[in-house]
Amino acid sequence: MAKYTIVVVDDDTITLDIITFALEDGLQANVIAFSRSEMAYDFLINQSPDNLSLIISDQNMPQYNGLELLKACREKGLQTPFVLLTGEATRDTVMAAKKGGATTFLAKPFETEHLIQKVKQLVD
Repeated sequence: MAKYTIVVVDDDTITLDIITFALEDGLQANVIAFSRSEMAYDFLINQSPDNLSLIISDQNMPQYNGLELLKACREKGLQTPFVLLTGEATRDTVMAAKKGGATTFLAKPFETEHLIQKVKQLVD
C-alpha cells in the first residue's frame, strides 16, 4: 500500500507522465493524475482534509489555472501542501500564490531528482 497519495494536475501530458512516473517510482506514491483541470477541480472539492498527502498543479491551464485550484482547495478547507508548477514565475503569480496559501513553487523545467527531494520534504 502506498504511503502517500499525491494529486498531480498538468495539461501537458508529457510533464504529467514524467511527474507521475517519478513519484510512483521514487516514492512508491499513489498518484492521481489529471490532464484536465476541470476534472481535477471536481475531484479536489470532494475530498476530505486527510485524504491527500500533497497536490501538485501547473499554473497555466485552460478552464482552471493553478491559483484557481489552490483557492478552491483552501475554501473547501483542504490545507494539504500545494506545489505550484510554473514556467513563468512572475512577481504577481508568486505573490498571489503566497497569499492564496501555496506551500512552495517549482519552476519548469525541473529535474526529477529535485522534484522528489522537494516532495519528500513536504510529505515527511
